[in-house]
Amino acid sequence: MNSFKGSFALGKRLTCATFTKNSSAGDLGVNLLPAVFSCTLKNNFHASGGCRSLVGEKLSSNQKPDWNRAVSEAEKIVGYPTSFLSLRWLLSDEIANVALHLRKLVGSNHPLLKTAKSLLYSGRNNMQAWGLIVLLISKAAGHLKVDEMEEDKAAGVLHSQRALAEVTEMIRTSHLVHKGLVNIYPGLYPDSIVLGDMMFGNKIALLGGDYLLGNCCAELAALRNQNLIEIMSSAIRDLTEGEFIGPRDMQNNPLPSRFASLSSPISPHQLALSAAVKDWRQRNILSAASLLGNSCKGTLILAGHDAALQEHAYEFGKHLALASQACLDLEPFTTSSRYVRGDMFNLTSAPVMLHLEHDPSLYEEIDKGKESVQDVNYTKIHEFVLRGPGLLLTRQLQKEHSQRAMEVLKVFQESDARTALSNIIVAMGEI
Repeated sequence: MNSFKGSFALGKRLTCATFTKNSSAGDLGVNLLPAVFSCTLKNNFHASGGCRSLVGEKLSSNQKPDWNRAVSEAEKIVGYPTSFLSLRWLLSDEIANVALHLRKLVGSNHPLLKTAKSLLYSGRNNMQAWGLIVLLISKAAGHLKVDEMEEDKAAGVLHSQRALAEVTEMIRTSHLVHKGLVNIYPGLYPDSIVLGDMMFGNKIALLGGDYLLGNCCAELAALRNQNLIEIMSSAIRDLTEGEFIGPRDMQNNPLPSRFASLSSPISPHQLALSAAVKDWRQRNILSAASLLGNSCKGTLILAGHDAALQEHAYEFGKHLALASQACLDLEPFTTSSRYVRGDMFNLTSAPVMLHLEHDPSLYEEIDKGKESVQDVNYTKIHEFVLRGPGLLLTRQLQKEHSQRAMEVLKVFQESDARTALSNIIVAMGEI
């Protein structure tokens, strides 16, 4: 698929790091970005979900679990608001120039605008907290035999670990930008003006995503740690591979795989037997959990910890990412969400896939999306899933991964950072 030329090419770039990093933030960058994107924020982009936390561990206070509160408290522990980890990169002169051109797309229907809106405003603060997770696991583990000059005294982590947290955020951001590419094929846009807008938007998405990925290459190379570069390269490879798993429509949007119908309904404690769960885990480990898991592992490599603790960090990041994805998958099906009847949602979300295993008749409607997922009747699918077992099973799936993340976290010594990570896991059910 041409939608992922930028991401696919990065695997070759990562080890050579031939890009030049420019981190200056001139007046153009500082003043232009808010003005450019403000007109795209008229409709609130709400990415929150309503699944209730099923993890047994409680918050350190008696307050009701709250995502924003948990993240804010965690940011105090690392010494600064990690919401601005990527600000140094996003306000560079290069990105300011991209933003200037992006303004020309306002009024068109290019998906890059929706991506930009979701990155700038998510309906809740600090939804993209992966850099914060990396810093918290860094502080929870501590560091061994490291030059004092390398330590950020205010945050209690190494300067190299903070750089890795920035890289993690930027790899994820660049991947989302590249996903804004439109697969243009003959006859898709008969109107020459619309075709021109879409081709122009593709150029901006490709160049903007490549710039961010190029900075990741330079930043990783500057850390001079071959093992770290290797595992982060594998994470980027997984991101690319994840875009080719299972059937897709003409725009590379994912469609559910075919599962053999079960002879009897599966119970919440038999998820390991579900082919739908195996497929869901494979998709989301490649597209999300691998990056967070390897970033958590990589930060312990920088701190000089042994391989055993590094693997624990990887498992923590992986299960945390999967638990988060399960919660987000539930969002359109909860009464507290802002989902509007008929709106599109992810057809490969856990509730949908688990329902299909129970009721394969719904494939008849999903098959209408082979050319475009927009052709699917989302109202019908939503109603079917609400009446089926998918929601209960997805809540169990979220519970299992949250509990596994909690169990791994106990390997680390008790500290404020470990408590903050526990609080985030508990509050995740309120996302």
